[in-house]
Amino acid sequence: MGAGCKSDPTRIVVGDIGTSTEDGLSRSTRRRLKLLGVTKGIPTVYSTEKTGEGKAELLPLPEDEFQKGQVGDLGVLPDFRVRILPVLGTMPAMFGYVVANHVILAITGYPHDYLPAKGREKMYEGLLASVQGGEEKVLRYQTGGDPSISVGLKTPITTGDIAFLAEEIFKGRSVITGLTTRLILTRWRKPTSPIMIRIGEGDNEQKSSNLKLTDLVLMTKEEGTRHDKLILCGDQQPEDVYDTAIIAKVEAALKEIAHYEKYR
Repeated sequence: MGAGCKSDPTRIVVGDIGTSTEDGLSRSTRRRLKLLGVTKGIPTVYSTEKTGEGKAELLPLPEDEFQKGQVGDLGVLPDFRVRILPVLGTMPAMFGYVVANHVILAITGYPHDYLPAKGREKMYEGLLASVQGGEEKVLRYQTGGDPSISVGLKTPITTGDIAFLAEEIFKGRSVITGLTTRLILTRWRKPTSPIMIRIGEGDNEQKSSNLKLTDLVLMTKEEGTRHDKLILCGDQQPEDVYDTAIIAKVEAALKEIAHYEKYR
């Protein structure tokens, strides 16, 4: 994946493409693969280094390039447009060595058990737990507070879905404040119909939530508590609680999710 704008060799990771983070190239690649139904199974070398103050970033397109016509018309043509991506010369070589090392190990069958990117799987599991807990709470609210009704409720959401939402759509930040700590995924709007789907009867009964990816947004636990009280278990709409900028941001994110959800 991309070595541009990276400077910390200790953040280079070998992992599945489904777990790669902080990388624009892998983000674009994952989205194209998702359209083909591929979400995992491809070993990838990437960097988990985050951007920050004083660090290099993709430079803007020069003004004279805009005079050539539609900026989106990129191609190897006479008026091919170029944006400069700053690269520290040592980093691509380090990426290459890691790739070569992985290929040698794979060909020879030499044991290799790479450490996962720190904390990502644990974070996804926590977010999945927040989705499960949120669905049980909504169901209890819909059924008048009966705690037994939510026992055995399942949600049609996977850790891969969680990673897609958290990393690709919301970039690991609360959609409300942009904070990055104590995050949860919760429904954006109160369901207007029962959320539980029943299949079978008696001991063979299966209870499932009708939750979709387009129902979920990322926010902090504290923001979620307020959101739950005012909207999911209250009588207000998001438009009554949040300003127009947040509403527009959420709607744009949900629209993007909808485009990819149909390929799940």
